[in-house]
Amino acid sequence: MDIPTILSGPILRRVEPSQIYIWIALRKRFKLGAKLFQIENSDDANFIYHEINCDSETTTFRAGKQLYISLIKLTPHENQFPVNSLLGYNLLFQQNSKILDLKDFGLLGKDQPNAITYGDLSFPSFFIPDPSKKQTNLLYGSCRKLHGKGADALSQGDETLDKNVLDCEKRPSTLFLMGDQIYADDVPDPIFPIMAKAGNKLIGKQEKLEDIEPRLKEKPFKEAFYQIRGRQFIMERFCKFTSSHARNHAMTFGEYAALYLLSWSPEFWDSFADKGNFPSFENYTKKKQIYFIYEEEQKDKRKKEERLYKKKYDEHVVDVRKTYQTLSKVRRLLANIPTYMIFDDHDITDDWNISHNWKNSVYQSNLGRHVIANGLFAYWLFQGWGNNPSQFDHSFLRKMWKYSKAYDSASSSHHDWEELLWNFNEWNFVAPTNPTALFLDTRTQRKYGIIPLPVSLGRIFQEKERPPQLIGEQGWQTATNCLYSSGWKSGEPLLVISPAPVYGIGLIESFLTQYIQPLKTIGVPVTTAFDFESWKYDGKGFTELLYQIKEWNPKHCFILSGDVHYASAVTTNIEFQGGEKLRIYQFTSSPMNNMSFSGFQGGLMKAIVTINAAKRRNKEINRYCDETYDIVKPKRNDPCPSNFSWKEKIRYLSTNQGPIIETGNNIGHLVLTPTTVQNELLQSNNEIPYAPIQLS
Repeated sequence: MDIPTILSGPILRRVEPSQIYIWIALRKRFKLGAKLFQIENSDDANFIYHEINCDSETTTFRAGKQLYISLIKLTPHENQFPVNSLLGYNLLFQQNSKILDLKDFGLLGKDQPNAITYGDLSFPSFFIPDPSKKQTNLLYGSCRKLHGKGADALSQGDETLDKNVLDCEKRPSTLFLMGDQIYADDVPDPIFPIMAKAGNKLIGKQEKLEDIEPRLKEKPFKEAFYQIRGRQFIMERFCKFTSSHARNHAMTFGEYAALYLLSWSPEFWDSFADKGNFPSFENYTKKKQIYFIYEEEQKDKRKKEERLYKKKYDEHVVDVRKTYQTLSKVRRLLANIPTYMIFDDHDITDDWNISHNWKNSVYQSNLGRHVIANGLFAYWLFQGWGNNPSQFDHSFLRKMWKYSKAYDSASSSHHDWEELLWNFNEWNFVAPTNPTALFLDTRTQRKYGIIPLPVSLGRIFQEKERPPQLIGEQGWQTATNCLYSSGWKSGEPLLVISPAPVYGIGLIESFLTQYIQPLKTIGVPVTTAFDFESWKYDGKGFTELLYQIKEWNPKHCFILSGDVHYASAVTTNIEFQGGEKLRIYQFTSSPMNNMSFSGFQGGLMKAIVTINAAKRRNKEINRYCDETYDIVKPKRNDPCPSNFSWKEKIRYLSTNQGPIIETGNNIGHLVLTPTTVQNELLQSNNEIPYAPIQLS
């Protein structure tokens, strides 16, 4: 089986007037370079390409026998690259005396099925916004899994670029991916054997996880590890993970890497997944490649289990094929727009660092600690590295390189690699947009309280670990240093990217607090699409967030979020003790491809949310925070006490179609100017605008 030379990409990453980064994953090593062009649209509808003099420097990381990740950096000979002008690029691949470019790989020209160009343009294109114009036009979204229900909304971003490719005023200049770019814990059944096989082929050897966890050498685990649906028990008992969908969980670095390639590359699919023509469930059953809980001798239970698994497998095949059909559009989008990415839990595993007990338990597990490090290593190579490459110094790179030479879990390099990834505290970064965008790490910088939380259900009273502060004091210091070192100054507008919304929908949060939390406390195994990871679940952490933004003192503060599998828009006016005021605008886009409001239970939940959301339409919600950090929503005639820490008036904004939430797959499209905000949601064959907001 031959795998493509270009495994994924090119993906346009950090772009600013002084530098441009392009990411690409290759099967073998090349000497890479790039050419940059300024594109002129002549009167006869043809394009003229003026080559721009610039230096090209490439850093390549060999992550496996057939996996080379490269970042190509372009710097101008002049002071800066042209702004507000259409630019195009081509990549050069040199091996010995032979030089190839993107055209040789079938990626240029509208007659190519996998072309990454728009219209009659000869090259992938983009533009650098003029910083003096103080406006931005961006796409933002989160939560995209291979077997999500419905149409993949990320492809709508591609269609938006396609419609406005030559118009730098209307064409989005930036894409923010705000978490759950892959679902490492929720891998569809037909993808599992492909993920495992591709991972081994990329790396060239199997990680010897049985050396880390000897129980994997024993029955039934040594067989189950390689079988579809065979890893749930392993993940729960050996790794101490808590995902309820961990039957096919990625564990090796190669498997994590394969998931990224399957999420971004149609050609990688063509090599391993035969364009979505998967083997049948019966085929895998005959070859004993599916894990069953019941033995064949337990006929009735085994038949019932087989029927259930077959139904789920066939359902996954249908959903995965839909994703495959959009991958060429997704690839083209990523090649033509500067893209910035931050993780959320599913990029590593569901519930990642959800509590101190969770984090400590996984760290104490040799296998769990190693799998988390694999996920972070893959995140860095495929997502984090391109956000701001200068954040990762030579010491960081050296430790990554040293371990990846052999993937030897018994070596000292493994320990150093693992500890570095577990303790690294600079995942947050600033994107050079206008306004400046600060991406917050809400996963590894958490603070866990020691005071228990009282929970009751009927006559049962228990104490439970409190939800964490999503960012602790040290994390805020790191984020603040990152923000100010970017050149941002107090009094300028600011974009804050928080994977978890600061302002969620109160009904869902109340439902979790009043019903799901008590059930979990008394040991009932409740599964829900929503986690206890809103900022508001820890009043002290929420308060520190507000005070931190107040201390930064932005002219306008815009928060972009994802995670929650619905889209919404919120404004709030906050008053602090002492009279200082703050206004926040939050826009949430989720999911791109993972609708949770499906089936009977999902439909019921959606109906309840919709009914209750209608009550909030065009109404202000008042609440305050008291001295004990309890966030209180007072009754209608109850006054706010004089010793409040802060108080606020929240308003949920309606779309032009009426609802205040959208649960279908969507990607947000936000246009900011110094005086206005225009937000809309892009869906398959649909655009859902909000009313424009005038900034005071």
